[in-house]
Amino acid sequence: MSAVTESGVVEAASKELFIGGKWTAASGGKTFPVYDPSTGKVLCEVADASPEDGKAALDAAVAAQASFAATSPRERSEILRRAYELLLARNEELALLMTLEMGKPLAEARGEVAYAAEFFRWFSEEAVRIDGGYAVAPNGAGRFLVTKQPVGPTILITPWNFPMAMGGRKIGPAIAAGCTVVIKPAAQTPLSMLAVADILAEAGLPEGVLNVITTSNSGGVMEPLIRDGRARKLSFTGSTGVGRKLLEQASEKVLRTSMELGGNAPFVVFDDADMDAAIDGAMQAKMRNIGEACTAANRFYVQRGVADEFARRLTERMSAQPMGRGTEDGVVVGPLIDEAAVEKVSSLVSDAVDRGAKVLTGGSVVDGPGNFYPATVLTDVPVDSKIASEEIFGPVAPISVFDTEDEAVEAANDTEYGLVSYLYTSDLKRALRVSERLDAGMIGLNQGIVSNPAAPFGGVKQSGLGREGGAVGIDEFLEIKYIAVSL
Repeated sequence: MSAVTESGVVEAASKELFIGGKWTAASGGKTFPVYDPSTGKVLCEVADASPEDGKAALDAAVAAQASFAATSPRERSEILRRAYELLLARNEELALLMTLEMGKPLAEARGEVAYAAEFFRWFSEEAVRIDGGYAVAPNGAGRFLVTKQPVGPTILITPWNFPMAMGGRKIGPAIAAGCTVVIKPAAQTPLSMLAVADILAEAGLPEGVLNVITTSNSGGVMEPLIRDGRARKLSFTGSTGVGRKLLEQASEKVLRTSMELGGNAPFVVFDDADMDAAIDGAMQAKMRNIGEACTAANRFYVQRGVADEFARRLTERMSAQPMGRGTEDGVVVGPLIDEAAVEKVSSLVSDAVDRGAKVLTGGSVVDGPGNFYPATVLTDVPVDSKIASEEIFGPVAPISVFDTEDEAVEAANDTEYGLVSYLYTSDLKRALRVSERLDAGMIGLNQGIVSNPAAPFGGVKQSGLGREGGAVGIDEFLEIKYIAVSL
């Protein structure tokens, strides 16, 4: 992509707050910079919302709630369907914008735009399938009517690693259910969500239903809204540490919450696995989004009989991954989001090596501009190393060896997290047995990608609460009302 095309996409992007259906500067005219992680240079400045701006956004959402809840399911469905079509029609410019602010290769950015759009299509179909119930009371003297209603104004907080898809996964069901929204994207990647707001407005979403606030002061702006009491739902994707704080804040007004938090995914390979499939799956589970994903394979456990072959073949694949700006042809390993991310990954690798791990490829920071860290493979990783217990969020594959099935399951479950586990085996009985024993909300059985808008996404233990996507995803934004009828 030429510099002219890049600058043109950034210049055309919305950079103000979107409140009550209007684009507006932050109060006081404050802005903050958005950086290109591949160069460290400033892409542009966006509006830096104050607590007063946050309150104005919530005011707009509250004011629009009653009228939007009264719209027909079909009307809400058609808005989402039009937004789906617009996202697909503008995939190229949206993907480039995403790559510039987040760093992921263009091919992956195009995939994320389509993925985000698919949430709008899926929930456009779910909007017209919100059901209820009718039953005879056990004593026959009355009837039970059960209906579902929108929970009310919602607060959505999304991360930087999937800046468009995570918004789509939350906005889609909220709109389908008839809820209004205040959404705060991550400060590192605000442009993608502002572009979604543009598209939803063009698709016919009524004013005030979606409000987007960008800010460098997330806690200062969002905490008052969570504690306000008028919003009735909080949905957050991000770290477990921040999630705990938000749950404390939400408890004051007893907000409904959905939490998609951290992960520490094990990738278990038994000696009867299809090795070609296991290597392909490992590359998908590890290198999708440069490893900056809560679903990324974080710990590789390989049975002793195939451990050397797996390590050798994975190293061959990892060492061959081209690294560079996401806009360059063929690049697979783009930059990490910022310098702090590089420092964290480097620290985890250094700690493992100091404790006895061996580096098969990569393993050191790249000199030059941008936040780059190469694809890395480690073996003989000690169980007490930090990389065995902390989420890496980078392109590093630490490999450990196991002998028995029980040993593999014990190691895989030895974590406070439980988002996703990956399992490779050709034994059907073992596949089902181990899948049931793994403490995770999702299992990748002989496949390296589990995310799908039509499937319920979420974890157990400290990986979160609730489910996003699938037939149950809309339920997170609906309240059940029971009406007792006397005959």
